[in-house]
Amino acid sequence: MDILNYAFMQRALLAAVLVGVTAPAIGIYLVQRRQALMGDGIGHVAMTGVGLGFLLSWSPVWMATLVSVLGAVLMELIRWYGRTRGDIALAMLFYGGMAGGVMFINLAPGGSNANLTSYLFGSLSTVSESDVTAICLLAAFVVLVTLGLRRQLFAVSQDEEFARVTGLPVRALNLLTAVTAAVTVTVAMRVVGLLLVSALMVVPVAAAQQLSRSFAATFAVAVAIGVAVTLGGTVTSYYQDVPPGATIVLLTIGAFIVLTALAAPLARRRARAAADADPAECRVPAGRAAGDEVGI
Repeated sequence: MDILNYAFMQRALLAAVLVGVTAPAIGIYLVQRRQALMGDGIGHVAMTGVGLGFLLSWSPVWMATLVSVLGAVLMELIRWYGRTRGDIALAMLFYGGMAGGVMFINLAPGGSNANLTSYLFGSLSTVSESDVTAICLLAAFVVLVTLGLRRQLFAVSQDEEFARVTGLPVRALNLLTAVTAAVTVTVAMRVVGLLLVSALMVVPVAAAQQLSRSFAATFAVAVAIGVAVTLGGTVTSYYQDVPPGATIVLLTIGAFIVLTALAAPLARRRARAAADADPAECRVPAGRAAGDEVGI
């Protein structure tokens, strides 16, 4: 394949695989916690980090990671303590993050809004070797957290009160989830873009839930979908000269639609199989027909 003859595409494909693994891996916990749009909010905040990176002549990926982590922690603190005006505080945080990114990048020497485009919507040709190094390190952190602490994170995501009663450090685990989501956003921003990364964290999980009933199966199927759509979108973007982020998200939505269409007949087959396996619960016992009971 000629696509592998180019170094920038090798880097883009590696980044796509890592994004395909990490985004659904943390997204499954966000879906369980009903915080599906958290990635979108963190993406807004990360724009300030990208702008600061250009202004300070530092790596935009690492600066975005730092700012995203701080923003995610602040979001979690607002969730705990800002019960009455929390929505307003979050709105100011999100829009302030966007405005800060635009302001800082325009203050940077030679900076302009055009520099933000590849971070907002993803870009294949701009994934550098330093970006790949950063993405690999950050992706390793996400995988270690989401797999190594899967039982604890699942318990907290399902029922915080029950998890607290069992002795789990709920607040620490919530903060870790928020930080991991922030890291995932910066991992994905070079491939999918800050404005579209939330879809890759949520939609593969929703698609996997159409077919699987256990947490482990949902996790595995969601990651498989994530890798498939990121690789498919990256290859399509190269050959068709279309935006990678938009292509990946549209493929993800397409996968959700297809799996949803397949889920209905699959559910009917499961129901029939269950009825055939235990017919006693579904049929009137012999000698107990309605006519027998009334003496007809």
